[in-house]
Amino acid sequence: MLNTAYGEAMARLSSSTNLPDNVKTPAYDRNALKPGIVHIGLGAFHRAHQAVFTQRALEDAFGPWGIVAVNLRSPEPVAAMEEQDGLFSIVVRGEGDDKAEVIGATVGWICAAENRAGVLDHLCGENIRIVTLTVSEKAYGLDPVSGGLDNTHPAVVADLANPHEPVGVLGFLVEGLALRRQKSVTPFTVLCCDNLPSNGHIVQRLVLEMAERRDPELARWISENGAFPSSMVDRIVPAATDETRARARYLLGVEDALAIETEAFKQWVIEDRFVSGRPRWEAGGALFVENVEPYEKMKLRLLNGSHTLIAHLGLMHGLEYVRDVMAVPQLRSLVERHMKAVLPTLDPVPGIDLADYTRQLITRFANPAIAHRNAQIASDSSQKLPQRIFAPASEALAAGGDAAEFAYVVAVWIAAVVQRMDCNDPRREEILDAARGSGAADPSASFLAIDGLFPDTLVNARGWRDRVNAELAKLAGLRE
Repeated sequence: MLNTAYGEAMARLSSSTNLPDNVKTPAYDRNALKPGIVHIGLGAFHRAHQAVFTQRALEDAFGPWGIVAVNLRSPEPVAAMEEQDGLFSIVVRGEGDDKAEVIGATVGWICAAENRAGVLDHLCGENIRIVTLTVSEKAYGLDPVSGGLDNTHPAVVADLANPHEPVGVLGFLVEGLALRRQKSVTPFTVLCCDNLPSNGHIVQRLVLEMAERRDPELARWISENGAFPSSMVDRIVPAATDETRARARYLLGVEDALAIETEAFKQWVIEDRFVSGRPRWEAGGALFVENVEPYEKMKLRLLNGSHTLIAHLGLMHGLEYVRDVMAVPQLRSLVERHMKAVLPTLDPVPGIDLADYTRQLITRFANPAIAHRNAQIASDSSQKLPQRIFAPASEALAAGGDAAEFAYVVAVWIAAVVQRMDCNDPRREEILDAARGSGAADPSASFLAIDGLFPDTLVNARGWRDRVNAELAKLAGLRE
């Protein structure tokens, strides 16, 4: 039952047949929709991506694929979902008029911090066949050195100590799977949608390691019966603002506390390995493949790596948005140079023309209608740099190259931190200690000494480190 004017207005809108051409609503019977997916990580990206693909699937071939959206910590988006009966809008912005769509694929909403039992009830239910994840790289408790569990990660520590009262994403997955095993229910498919290389393999290893410490038989059962396909996701989704909500209100004629705006482009590449079926996500353009790794590498290095460079260039030059950086010809040329250096580190990508893909990225980054804050992209850089910058740098050195472009990106990151003496990062104190300890003779040394951040291949590459220092000297000269 709807309990606010927001929900009632959104419901009336979603069932209206008298709408302008630039407003779309669900083309299926929401009252008949049953849950089949638990999504953990109720953020803007999920709402503009997986929820949209699921809406397309339901419109193409209706089935029991409603989404139960779970937020691990914050209750605010869950409360907004409750007020709006799971309805929210996306505003697609680009060339031409803005277009709005009401998304209705969400049928349940829970804050895990307030209702752990409710989450576990869904996770062990026979109707739930897929669990999708967008919790950010830092939430998994991944040790970047070993590739296994980080035994110092607070959620990992808590979930190993009290496995029946999980607080982290891995703890919920393992406890949910343990409950299914007790009930002789087939495991759900775990589909990671975060920006980790071979993300399905990483999550599978972490889940199995946590399960093994709890019960080796549970780990064996998951390994033999479960599935952890990798996937690559792509859509630029800025954080919502008052302007976002005002734009949605203008288009829809109703208030929407959950409104978000995004670009027209969206991409989802998925390994087609599911235990108990899946929605027809291909109806929304999803591509199902045998091996997602080439697509992941392309996206992580070309899009995400370039985003990291853009964000820190923006912070250094006092530019708020990605589009602002791309509007400066000298800075735009640095982004194009970076993409050119990335291309030799990529494998062939089936069905993708990489030259065309890079041109498309430049256009997307420069989209004047998308206000994507550099500070948002620059957050958690310690979790992002390894796969976006350090990995291709190591490969370039191993192939006999100088990895100069990647040295430049690292220098820009260091310079931005030193200039601002601040960062939004789970390793913030270590990074700021490195900034305070950065000396004139070897300014990158204190950063390269951060435990487990840089791979040994870069730490031990004196020539490459000298390149980082040379770029830092140039950047310091520009600021003077």
